[in-house]
Amino acid sequence: MNTTALSLVLVAAVVHAAWNLAAKRISSGGTQFVWLYYTASAVVLLPVTVVLLVVEDDRPQWSWLVAAVVTSVLHIVYGIVLQRGYRVGDLSVVYPVARGTGPLLSVLAAVLVLGERPGWLGLLGAFLVIAGVLVISTGRQGGDPKAVKAGILYGLLTGAVIAGYTLWDAHSVTGLGVPPVVYFGLGSVLQSVLLLPGALAGRVEVTRIWREQRREVFIVGLLSPIAYILVLFALTMAPVSLVAPARELSIVLGGLAAWLVLGESDAVRRLAGSVIVLSGIAAIAAA
Repeated sequence: MNTTALSLVLVAAVVHAAWNLAAKRISSGGTQFVWLYYTASAVVLLPVTVVLLVVEDDRPQWSWLVAAVVTSVLHIVYGIVLQRGYRVGDLSVVYPVARGTGPLLSVLAAVLVLGERPGWLGLLGAFLVIAGVLVISTGRQGGDPKAVKAGILYGLLTGAVIAGYTLWDAHSVTGLGVPPVVYFGLGSVLQSVLLLPGALAGRVEVTRIWREQRREVFIVGLLSPIAYILVLFALTMAPVSLVAPARELSIVLGGLAAWLVLGESDAVRRLAGSVIVLSGIAAIAAA
């Protein structure tokens, strides 16, 4: 992977871990919180998107809108499933399982379906990242066993959606040529519109979250698009089979945050898995 693409992915990983820590702090989550932070993203990105649509050399295509609709649906499912996972499970369970399952499926699809050939070193790196995730997310866990199982289940479901939108988004910004910022900006607006009925139905909860936790809404609403736009730019420079696993430095940061900030248990296993993840990222960087 070239240096620029890797740098974008690693910065995105730091930002991604930060917004997930904020999302975990939301007391009840659900559709209402997801709508609030998608709407915050849309408000920030809409002016930028409009300007880029005007100044872009490539004229807007209907395929750009279709691509944005598909990614909007996938990201809505992702946001809702992730928040439900955080409501029933620990950050140190849901986050690494989700982030590990996503690249595993993405790499498999990229190799088997898209015909990418990342080389043995890149595949070794992907394997190490996934192995590190398994070390972090398995073994003895504190707390209610039912909550742990629920966290793993939601993590797996989230990971499957991550793989879906990663592959689709890679196709959109490379195969369809949609500019990354325009793509995410259109998606954010559509996500807000599509979730509006759920927000109206739960307007009391929307008001409560906005009143009590608007800081977290703004953090997620601002950092989430920044993290993913960086990934979209990286996808225009490097194959998805390398970009997807390299993003998982965020697992190390998320695991440390779960231990140091949220007080979750089993730090030794978490740190051991983090070292394996970092080794995988180093192999990917050299591929």
